[in-house]
Amino acid sequence: MFVEWIVPVIVVVIVLFVVLLYNNLIRARNNVKNAWAQIDVQLKRRNDLIPKLVESVKGYMKHERGVLTDVTKARTTMLDAQTTPQKAEASNMITNALKSIFAVAENYPNLKANENFIQLQQEISGTENKISFSRQFYNDSVTTYNNKIQVFPNKILAGPLGFKTEGLFEAAAEERKDVSVKF
Repeated sequence: MFVEWIVPVIVVVIVLFVVLLYNNLIRARNNVKNAWAQIDVQLKRRNDLIPKLVESVKGYMKHERGVLTDVTKARTTMLDAQTTPQKAEASNMITNALKSIFAVAENYPNLKANENFIQLQQEISGTENKISFSRQFYNDSVTTYNNKIQVFPNKILAGPLGFKTEGLFEAAAEERKDVSVKF
């Protein structure tokens, strides 16, 4: 009589374990997707601000067409990107292009004093901060998710259930270089 009960109880415990594990992994994967969506929202906001920035700067920077062209190309690359790695690379291109445009703007006192430029610069700076925070949140979510699918006993079931590791959002090589400061 005892044996008749033990087998169904073991089966129920195993089924409950698998269901709980699966639901936990789904939540973690959805957190990763949500974290990427938050980055995507900020990237879209930045992409919407870039044409306004370029328009406000055009008249002042007639000799700096290359900088404006780089910003426009980077934005187009971002809009064409389909995968997470492509979007990450395009985002890094835009960040570098924006740094260039703000650096060149230092040579134009009238531009630096222009109210539209100042407002756009502040909005883009705020958006860059939000992107940075969103990247950190994404990487935290990816790390949590990857840990969940790689630890025992989850690892035994995660692969067959279709859970695969996600990549972290990493800085571009030029962003990792040492910055030289001269006084």
